[in-house]
Amino acid sequence: MRYDSPLAAVGNTPLVRLPRLSPSEDVRIWAKLEDRNPTGSIKDRPALHMVEQAEKDGRLTPGCTILEPTSGNTGISLAMAAKLKGYRIVCVMPENTSQERRDLLAMWGAEIISSPAAGGSNTAVRVAKELSEEHPDWVMLYQYGNPDNA
Repeated sequence: MRYDSPLAAVGNTPLVRLPRLSPSEDVRIWAKLEDRNPTGSIKDRPALHMVEQAEKDGRLTPGCTILEPTSGNTGISLAMAAKLKGYRIVCVMPENTSQERRDLLAMWGAEIISSPAAGGSNTAVRVAKELSEEHPDWVMLYQYGNPDNA
């Protein structure tokens, strides 16, 4: 398949039958290969959905900055969507998050703000909420409480 943008490829992952895995011949088992999404993660689907819903309801408009507390895959997927749609993204993550995740976020153009490791994701959320208050024009999609994260 050819796509004009990685965003068009999100969710268009192969469905593969897994023969001989079921104890019954009447049951067919299929696997959706979500690792074939552009960032290699199933999180591409809900991340793109959150961005598109925020655009649809008018919270996210051209020139906006997305703010997101994250520890990994959803943030990476949001960074991809932000980059390809022309948004700036700021991700808050615990300082002990792996370098690999930081590198992937940076590859997609995300600005990374580190929060203390001791509090884990809860501290990243607190720091992001503080930043949201300091920058009311930033849009926090908030994966942890967003009903569009589905």
